[in-house]
Amino acid sequence: MRSGKHSIFLLLSFILFSVLHAPAFAIKKSYIVYMGSHEHGEGVTDADFDLVTQIHHEFVKSYVGSSEKAKEAIIYSYTRHINGFAAMLEEKEAADIAKHPDVVSVFLNKGRKLHTTHSWEFMDLEGNDGVIPSDSLFRKAKYGEDTIIANFDTGVWPESPSFRDEGMGPIPSRWKGTCQHDHTGFRCNRKLIGARYFNKGYMAHAGADAKFNRSLNTARDYEGHGSHTLSTIGGTFVPGANVFGLGNGTAEGGSPRARVATYKVCWPPIDGNECFDADIMAAFDMAIHDGVDVLSLSLGGNATDYFDDGLSIGAFHANMKGIPVICSAGNYGPTPATVFNVAPWILTVGASTLDRQFDSVVELHNGQRFMGASLSKAMPEDKLYPLINAADAKAANKPVENATLCMRGTIDPEKARGKILVCLRGVTARVEKSLVALEAGAAGMILCNDELSGNELIADPHLLPASQINYKDGLAVYAFMNSTKNPLGYIYPPKTKLQIKPAPAMAAFSSRGPNTVTPEILKPDVIAPGVNIIAAYSEGVSPTNLGFDKRRVPFITMSGTSMSCPHVAGVVGLLKTLHPDWSPAVIKSALMTTARTRDNTGKPMLDGGNDAKATPFAYGSGHIRPNRAMDPGLVYDLTNNDYLNFLCFSIYNQSQIEMFNGARYRCPDIINILDFNYPTITIPKLYGSVSVTRRVKNVGPPGTYTARLKVPARLSISVEPNVLKFDNIGEEKSFKLTVEVTRPGETTAFGGITWSDGKRQVRSPIVVGGVRG
Repeated sequence: MRSGKHSIFLLLSFILFSVLHAPAFAIKKSYIVYMGSHEHGEGVTDADFDLVTQIHHEFVKSYVGSSEKAKEAIIYSYTRHINGFAAMLEEKEAADIAKHPDVVSVFLNKGRKLHTTHSWEFMDLEGNDGVIPSDSLFRKAKYGEDTIIANFDTGVWPESPSFRDEGMGPIPSRWKGTCQHDHTGFRCNRKLIGARYFNKGYMAHAGADAKFNRSLNTARDYEGHGSHTLSTIGGTFVPGANVFGLGNGTAEGGSPRARVATYKVCWPPIDGNECFDADIMAAFDMAIHDGVDVLSLSLGGNATDYFDDGLSIGAFHANMKGIPVICSAGNYGPTPATVFNVAPWILTVGASTLDRQFDSVVELHNGQRFMGASLSKAMPEDKLYPLINAADAKAANKPVENATLCMRGTIDPEKARGKILVCLRGVTARVEKSLVALEAGAAGMILCNDELSGNELIADPHLLPASQINYKDGLAVYAFMNSTKNPLGYIYPPKTKLQIKPAPAMAAFSSRGPNTVTPEILKPDVIAPGVNIIAAYSEGVSPTNLGFDKRRVPFITMSGTSMSCPHVAGVVGLLKTLHPDWSPAVIKSALMTTARTRDNTGKPMLDGGNDAKATPFAYGSGHIRPNRAMDPGLVYDLTNNDYLNFLCFSIYNQSQIEMFNGARYRCPDIINILDFNYPTITIPKLYGSVSVTRRVKNVGPPGTYTARLKVPARLSISVEPNVLKFDNIGEEKSFKLTVEVTRPGETTAFGGITWSDGKRQVRSPIVVGGVRG
């Protein structure tokens, strides 16, 4: 390993001769210059980090002409594990820097978007009576005791009861982090042990006005998203948690005895983006240094080249240090090829439903009743109210399409007052539509799903009595209004209902594969509950995030892959506690190969949007089963060299590989990406036949595993050998899978292979896309 002084000596070689400047009027933008890894060695000090910063300044000086301009240009200097910096540069300066042989990549500081009292019962960590079984992963892993889990998000509300530290011992001595106190009175404790904020990349986009916004200089959460996700990961036990009296129960995170920390990287949206790469990379660099054990990021952007993506770069460095990184898959489903965070060193999580609903029944005058969802209050009077289609309540000179969607300024109060306004879902936020109805004087709102949303129902804290109903029922409501001159109806107040069947089902909004960067890697990896999740909230903002809404709540429901991601991160914390020697790849494999693809009726999981069977492009390997993941039997492990070989295949050159590895490395002469030892097997295109190789490691007792194949139509699949015998823990064996087209076809085929010792089932999906003869 290189010493700190040797690393600094090599950095000095990066300094170039001065270049001609671009014209003074050229526009500057914020860029990230990525130069690979730091390998400081033992005994590194803050002085060494400061020297790296000086070297970065000298590097930039050679392009911008003076030390003063260089210091002014640099936003962040990444000095600990990630080597590089973020800086305000002209386009020509950035292009010139990108040509330097010691620079891996130069890319714009891109923006990214932000993507539970019953969840753990649904996943069998708790019993339905609230009692935790003796064989639960909760108990086996001591509730994640003293594991350090962090999120990158909108910060945290430290006063939330989810972050109380009663009964917790001293902070682990290995923790190097800090708590950034501020003008808001923000304080940490033995539960919430760290809080930092990173806003320079954001302010580079926001401009000068942002520098005078005091709310930007705090890790306190004024949005709610960060508090919700962090408490889902590791919130302590809070009895009596509920949302407006609904969903009452004990709230806790997946690792309720873990220590938690937050790195605030997300801020008020700019052009729809809240979190910027420069801040995300700075947070990664610091979190690795601080001693975090698990990282959770419920955010992302469009899938792109792995080293033009600050999140992917940061996750790569964390993974190299043994830190699992869990990320949300995105909320752009059910459209195919929309999945985010697709790097193979990331555990990518999609969203599913659970077996709890907040039912709000819509009843029509003709006796029809439709089950909807809501968290809204009861209607003013127990009587039938007139119904009106929002299209018929449109204001003068407003497009009927906009009025149908209940967009701002499109509804005439004279037409809607005192009636139940029927709105179509889409384009604008669901809760915003209830605001439009409220401002128009409506007595209530029925929100009808569009066809794309299908059966997906989300309980929102609407601003007036409301219920969201599915697409089919919405058509029936519209038909009823068209069939009579005086349509009447009523919205019942919501009630909590448990043991819903079927569940889980895919959330329609959850982003889907295939992976657009490397189609040979199936993404998402797994799914977890992400619809109507109850968790902590910020009391610095209303449950609707609307300025005039003065309500404040300690807990709220939220939906998104943002909510499913921390569920998995909490479980990863448990596995990390129980198996501290497991690598991130082993933990990922354990969750993937033990996941389920059937619901609580025993039938194949449904796609929440259209009632069709869901596929691996939606759920990856399936819905996580934490208790099974603690004893998976066999795992598909990946070393740093495996990832480097993967990058060699991805057309990175030898010098680039060595730079982000931080050491010399030679790419193999021949690399078959299909042999990358991922727990899933994906063949994007197949002509004739192909063979793929995998290796499995025994992490359980000695045993003999036999293969069972699920072979779809038009394909032939065989495995050699079909029996694997393991005598020792840690023993590895390989097998070869041969897939052949027997009958041409255009559709994607889905199969699978399961290795079983009679007790454990080690299942991997096989996806063959674009099957051709």
